[in-house]
Amino acid sequence: MVTSPEGFAGLPGAVAVSHLRVYEWEAADGVRGGTPHLHLTCSEGYVVTAGRGAVQTLGPEGFAVTPLAPGALVWFTPGTIHRLVNEDGLRIVVLMQNSGLPEAGDAVLTLPPEYLSDPGTYARAVRIPSAAEASEAEQAAVARRRRDLAVEGFTVLRTAWEAGDTRPLLDFQRAAAALVRRRVARWRERWEAGAAEAARQTGAQLDRLEEGDASYLAGARLYARTPAAHGGFGMCGRLDTYDVPL
Repeated sequence: MVTSPEGFAGLPGAVAVSHLRVYEWEAADGVRGGTPHLHLTCSEGYVVTAGRGAVQTLGPEGFAVTPLAPGALVWFTPGTIHRLVNEDGLRIVVLMQNSGLPEAGDAVLTLPPEYLSDPGTYARAVRIPSAAEASEAEQAAVARRRRDLAVEGFTVLRTAWEAGDTRPLLDFQRAAAALVRRRVARWRERWEAGAAEAARQTGAQLDRLEEGDASYLAGARLYARTPAAHGGFGMCGRLDTYDVPL
């Protein structure tokens, strides 16, 4: 993430955007799709551009399946466990709150409890080797194994919840928070430079407009980007991402 010398220059509201082709790999339960996970501090939104599928979610309101078709707009708040299901070539534009935080590890996968015991164990379980370390086929195999582990853990959480046992979900939430706790100071720095700074600039602009001062408009800028990376192995599918400044 690049910091702009002019101040905050990221996308509106400090969101992050990427293009996602949802995995077509079939899991043990016969469902094709991505890796269940939650975010600790970031809301997430989907704009469906092609194909069909669904998003399975699990949270305080229970388990739900929301259909996804072209034109659909779906979003959910931090703490919502979500799993994308690919029924037919599902493609999505993903919008993430707090640009910079998802890239810094805001997401935690629903791995079985033994993988959540400490940050080192978790990091080894979720890491996908770089292109310099492994072939694309090897990277895909690691991503699929990681997905399958998360589906295993997700199935336990869902089954327990539907049986009226909330303890496994609460235990997972506590474990997720413990895993990321040491990163929070660095996240705060990114948030201060991104989303918080975007809000501060809007406040300053409102103050100046109240005073009849429009001089800040002289600093207007246009920014344009094309994807900086194509086909990366994300949690839910292959990602095309942008290098957007803070």
